[in-house]
Amino acid sequence: PYELPEAAVVRLVVYDALGRQVAVLADGETPPGRHEASLDAARLAPGVYHVRMTTGAFVGAARFTVAR
Repeated sequence: PYELPEAAVVRLVVYDALGRQVAVLADGETPPGRHEASLDAARLAPGVYHVRMTTGAFVGAARFTVAR
């Protein structure tokens, strides 16, 4: 989940451990308010992944692990 205080262009991308883009969860103008992006991890190989969110000058990142 993420929340925007005002409308913004949001880009939310998932990368694998080698830096390859594996999914784009959001890419475009997004209205203000609370939002939620989801990813079907069943199609991802086990391993560590990074999520990067950019909205104008803001850049945020998180890491998650897919285990089976």
